[in-house]
Amino acid sequence: MNRATRVCVLLLGVAALAGASAYGRRDGLGASLHETRTILYYMDPMHPAYRSDRPGKAPDCGMALVPVYEHSAQDGARAGGADADRSMRIGRDAQRLVGVRVETVARAPHAETLRLYGRVAADETRVYRVIAGIDGYVREISSVTTGTQVEKGEWLATVAVPDARTAIQSYLVAVDARDQGTLRPADVPGTLDDGLQQASDRLQALGMSRGQIDEIRRTRVVPSSIRLVAPAAGFVVARNLADAAKITTGEELFRIADLRRVWILADVPGAEADRLRPGAAAEISVPGRGTTIHATVSGSVAPQFDAPSQTARIRLEADNPHAILRPGMFVDASIAAAFPATIAVPVDAVVDTGLTKRVFVERADGTFEPRAVETGWRFGDRVEIVRGLAPGDRIVVSGTFLIDSESRMRREGAPCPEPCRRAPPP
Repeated sequence: MNRATRVCVLLLGVAALAGASAYGRRDGLGASLHETRTILYYMDPMHPAYRSDRPGKAPDCGMALVPVYEHSAQDGARAGGADADRSMRIGRDAQRLVGVRVETVARAPHAETLRLYGRVAADETRVYRVIAGIDGYVREISSVTTGTQVEKGEWLATVAVPDARTAIQSYLVAVDARDQGTLRPADVPGTLDDGLQQASDRLQALGMSRGQIDEIRRTRVVPSSIRLVAPAAGFVVARNLADAAKITTGEELFRIADLRRVWILADVPGAEADRLRPGAAAEISVPGRGTTIHATVSGSVAPQFDAPSQTARIRLEADNPHAILRPGMFVDASIAAAFPATIAVPVDAVVDTGLTKRVFVERADGTFEPRAVETGWRFGDRVEIVRGLAPGDRIVVSGTFLIDSESRMRREGAPCPEPCRRAPPP
């Protein structure tokens, strides 16, 4: 359906509602009264500023001009504008014709689903960095590259470190002292066990693995290089060395992420973030895939405020045993949020003019009146009504726009100065 057709259908709906409302008002008057009403003028239903002394069609949209009767204009003048009684009666058949639907409001707890757009990130507590603990140069590199999955203890590279000889010899001295039960205070301070542990810690700080240290202890051989191995199982997410390249102390050589558990970071509007509780269940899905992964709202950290987007950033935690989720991947997240007992109505039921908000309440069978309301939270397609409605009130939840248009036409039915009546349509 193209745009022109949609506009015509909408205009026909407004016209049908206006006719239905007028028909209802005529029914309310009663045929037995035989009241004769005086037509003051005819107006364009879409542009009430256009007036005509004769019936016809509006020059801008071709719709039939609507008659304005004397009692309607007087009622509008006495009402004084926005507070006028704009109630209208619409028969059941007319309601079905224009799609008006009415529901009874009630105070009840609500469970809504918040749908967010999230980004996968590695769990910071499961990220491991292989750091150069001493100056040297790369002697040999494995075939491991960024994205490769490695196992704990898997060989990554061999680096030559001539300056490590002194630390290795100190360790062997501590081993001999521990094995022979002797102690030379100048070489190994403290007790035998303390001295051996300190010497071992120094080698680990240089980048040696526990396996290589045990090998040195067993063979009593001082190696000229250090074998770098993976400190944990996971995926290589960074590789920062090349063959024969020089390395310096503190330089990151590899970074490995254990993706068996990951984070999903999502931005939530502040008002909605307040409704999310730690431990709340969530469902994570990757666009284009049918797999769904269960997650929970993290309870270890509070949502962090993001200044550029003016939103709260929450963290979801999910088990990822098959590594379906990878860092940087965008996913959809659905989170269950619970609300205390309150009156909540569909967003389409509220007419928001920017300055005021109102709903249309069914006062009697087929009679509707506008009522000002005050809203609270908005979550998904529901909005809280803080003031203006009470349990048991029946309001319009579908077709509100058409009823509001009819209400505005009635309000615009008040007489205006002579130049206004002759004004051309906008």
